[in-house]
Amino acid sequence: MDGHRLRIDPAGTPRATVLFVPPLFEEANRTRRTLVLAMRALAADGFAALLPDLPGQNESLTPLVEVDLARWIEALAAIAERIDGPLIVASLRGGCLIDHRSKAAAHWRLAPAGGASLLRTLLRARVSADREAGASSSLESLQAEARNTPLLLAGNLLSPAMIAQLGGAEVQPVAPLRSLPLGSGDGALPGTPLWLRAEPGEDAAMAHTIATDIAAWGVACGIN
Repeated sequence: MDGHRLRIDPAGTPRATVLFVPPLFEEANRTRRTLVLAMRALAADGFAALLPDLPGQNESLTPLVEVDLARWIEALAAIAERIDGPLIVASLRGGCLIDHRSKAAAHWRLAPAGGASLLRTLLRARVSADREAGASSSLESLQAEARNTPLLLAGNLLSPAMIAQLGGAEVQPVAPLRSLPLGSGDGALPGTPLWLRAEPGEDAAMAHTIATDIAAWGVACGIN
């Protein structure tokens, strides 16, 4: 990966490293601050925590339009392979679409999202933005345009390959896995969907819960 990697280490030798795979596109910006708080909580509990920028995102030198899902999958697998010691891959939302080739002692997923659902959300946001600007577009016309030329969606210039792969992407099985929905029901991780907020924010209670749940899952998978 060619981008920046935020790493927070514990005071001593790490019990394991938690590799966070953030949500994709604009959802990553809305959850980043909460993930950093979770990383700090994990470091206080003896874990190293790593949050890399995907190629084409944030501090990466690669233009996003040159990237597709296959490249993200390969980039994550490569960085996971270089981590020494036990590894926990912790993915959120669309990040769950690209984590399956990253070998780890444990996988943890929060609110996994399918690629078709994410793409529809991006397309609908573009249709709404076009309407406000006095332009006319539709889901069908945008998808047709995206077959041949890059498409600007929620501030992201996406290649035809990225859009095609995203539309057909599904969450793949990994093991051992703990997968949680977000909400208030049984088996859910308490919290509200940060990725739906209009502006980036943070949720300290949710960050603590994320860190505690990941640490407990690590212990259940034999990480002491």
